[in-house]
Amino acid sequence: MEHIIRAKRFPASMKALVLDGYTDEPACLGVPPYVGPLVRLAYGAMTRAGAEVSYATVDQWRAGQADLGMYGLVAVVRNVAVPGKYLRGMPASDRELVAIARAVRGRSVAALGTAVGGRTDGLSCEFDHVAAVDLDATLHDLVKDRVLADRSRTMEEWNDWLVAGAKLCREHTDHGGPLIAEVQMYRGCVRYISGGCRFCVEPLSGDVLYRSPEDIIREAEALAAAGVRNIRLGAQSCVYCYMSKETGSSERPTPDPDAVRRVLLGVREAMRPEVFHLDNANPAVIAAHPDESLEITKTIAEVCTSGNVLAFGLESADPAVAKANNLNTTAEETVDAIRLVNRVGAARGSTGLPLVLPGLNFVCGLEGESKETYRLNLEFLRNVLAEGLMLRRINIRQVLPVRADFPGVADRRGFEAFKRAVREEIDLPMLDRLLPDRTVMTRVFTELVEGGKTHGRQVGSYPMLVTLPYKTQVGRWVDVAVTGRGFRSVTGVEHPMDVNTATLSMLEAVPGIGKRRAMALVRNRPFEGKEEALRLFDEPVARVSAEFHLTALRGNK
Repeated sequence: MEHIIRAKRFPASMKALVLDGYTDEPACLGVPPYVGPLVRLAYGAMTRAGAEVSYATVDQWRAGQADLGMYGLVAVVRNVAVPGKYLRGMPASDRELVAIARAVRGRSVAALGTAVGGRTDGLSCEFDHVAAVDLDATLHDLVKDRVLADRSRTMEEWNDWLVAGAKLCREHTDHGGPLIAEVQMYRGCVRYISGGCRFCVEPLSGDVLYRSPEDIIREAEALAAAGVRNIRLGAQSCVYCYMSKETGSSERPTPDPDAVRRVLLGVREAMRPEVFHLDNANPAVIAAHPDESLEITKTIAEVCTSGNVLAFGLESADPAVAKANNLNTTAEETVDAIRLVNRVGAARGSTGLPLVLPGLNFVCGLEGESKETYRLNLEFLRNVLAEGLMLRRINIRQVLPVRADFPGVADRRGFEAFKRAVREEIDLPMLDRLLPDRTVMTRVFTELVEGGKTHGRQVGSYPMLVTLPYKTQVGRWVDVAVTGRGFRSVTGVEHPMDVNTATLSMLEAVPGIGKRRAMALVRNRPFEGKEEALRLFDEPVARVSAEFHLTALRGNK
């Protein structure tokens, strides 16, 4: 239904704001340092319609840095389907959205989720309009024609608005730092023929709409011009399915290696990105077409930067659960796909991490789940570990009743025991394999000081949390040598560490030094070179550790 908005409600030169409440969906990331495509589309659509558009994050609003009352139109984006743990940049809460809506003096239009029927989490009465289809198309028509209605964007609009919206990145608080742009390759899922996985809304988009390599490359060029240096091709269900000629006729279509290579090489040439990663992949497609998939995996390892993650949606290793929920793959197919990606991507790259590895998703609480389900899931992971294969990360989440009702997790104790077993039996030894001691992780961005520790991450897909056991300045890039591991994080020290300038707490954190020797180093510096400092180390083990971790830049004090 269309609503004609009186022109007097909008000035001739409209000032509009895109307020980013952040996106965290299975196929799309938009929580800092990520900037998602939905906010860029909204920005580009209103720009093309003639509005003067600004951008702010919900964190800026929280800090009192975004005056919502000064805009004739405020577009709010908050799509959270799989809320997780965040180092910073917490998505807007429902309570905050109410406060945001009431602070707007002009028109307020929002996108609050991707669920069927335009679910609005009970917030629709607070905003003038909650978009049920494409927020950007609604905003464009509202600005240009004063018409408030829901519609889908056209393919031409989709590509044009993303190019126009790239300028938004210049206003992002992480611009010039760890900012990474999420770029969508296509919309929909090749399994829409059968309805796809029962819990997922992506197949409900209908026909798969592929963006051409040329359009994706043009967006990459626009992002590069806006100063973006990191990119992830995500927001899609399977990179191996991209541009497959069998889309629409098969749920496991034969991949098109040439199309994937064309877009990856084009993006690299357009941006020369510091970080270039991908996201989701369907293990059933990889297992069904190993030759084409091997060729694509080799291209990914060659063209993209290391530390890359291909998220596999196994969801459950229980055949009964797979059948009841029309899941996309079997346990056998998934392990075949894990083997194939490891065969190419397990080699360590320049970031300190392997070139490309699978991630693995489990969804609990689905139809047909039983105690046996958790046993089968854990047995699957134990077999992967025993075979010497590597997984970059294991994600365990509970199903949300977005598309259909599900029984949910009935055996709460069994669920918690499964998660604990995965962390203790799988994650920790897997991390030992993935990041052994003295592995140097390059370009870790320090983000948060908590207690006496500093936390940081590399930029990229599912970045590993890196903890420095001492306080140091946030907002800078450091290389870190790994010294220990938790279940899903690593501990390390800056590498190499200059013995002449390091603080006492930094020196204490180096394995083999300890407090007494750290104090001796501080008392005796500056050292003319590393060898002079190493004279204080008489134990062979401590000396070897210090020789690896320390440096002494001549003349530093």
